[in-house]
Amino acid sequence: MYSNKKVTLSGVDTYNLPVLSAKKMDALFRELASGNEAVRDELVRGNLRLVLSVLKQFKNRGENLDDLFQIGCVGLVKAIDNFDPKLGVKFSTYAVPMVMGEIRRYLRDNNAIRVSRSVRKIAHKALQKKEQMAKELEREPTINELSDALKLPSEEIIFALDANYEPISLSEPVYNDSSDPVSIEEQIRDEECDNTWLKKILLSEALEKLSLREKEILIKRFFVGKTQVEVANQIGISQAQVSRLEKAALDFIKEYIG
Repeated sequence: MYSNKKVTLSGVDTYNLPVLSAKKMDALFRELASGNEAVRDELVRGNLRLVLSVLKQFKNRGENLDDLFQIGCVGLVKAIDNFDPKLGVKFSTYAVPMVMGEIRRYLRDNNAIRVSRSVRKIAHKALQKKEQMAKELEREPTINELSDALKLPSEEIIFALDANYEPISLSEPVYNDSSDPVSIEEQIRDEECDNTWLKKILLSEALEKLSLREKEILIKRFFVGKTQVEVANQIGISQAQVSRLEKAALDFIKEYIG
């Protein structure tokens, strides 16, 4: 899809997309700010390569790229309509998180996987107990302490708490002086707009796609610190099987992140 070949997505020839210079971008945004709505289409087409760059993070996942491209374009239009050149950041720095957020929101809303009631119940109990123990101990309790208090395996508590976290919107305000709120996406600096933060997002998504047994093994191995032999004894399979499942899960995560 991303080689030097002509590829069409949603009727758009992605090989011959225009590239706007920084000077041209500034001029177009000034016109848009002055009320010239006609330049919006030029800004959209001139920044479609940003959408393509984000789509690279979703290759080989079985998703319909035409659908993701259109959703990404929605995020791009939102970025164009809300971008303020006075923020002092490049448009790409501002737009990429919005495009990524739009696609991830679409995938989340259309994902058939939901956190089960039992997992949410464990998370709720763990959070309550954690708050209670923090007051008693005057510090944050460890996972092992929570495990002993709740009489639940530590890996179940870790998994439940992780699954219970709600994603934070990039539009969430982090500062508001009642007249000019500043959102998370506006605080992303140029040097941070690289693959590092994208890979963190992808890692979280990859973990959610593993089987329950693969998650259990990774949690015991890398969060709890168990050896493969200890994990094998706890879950009732051989050490060789643990090794094979662990390697398969790590290989999947590496390939998913790209």
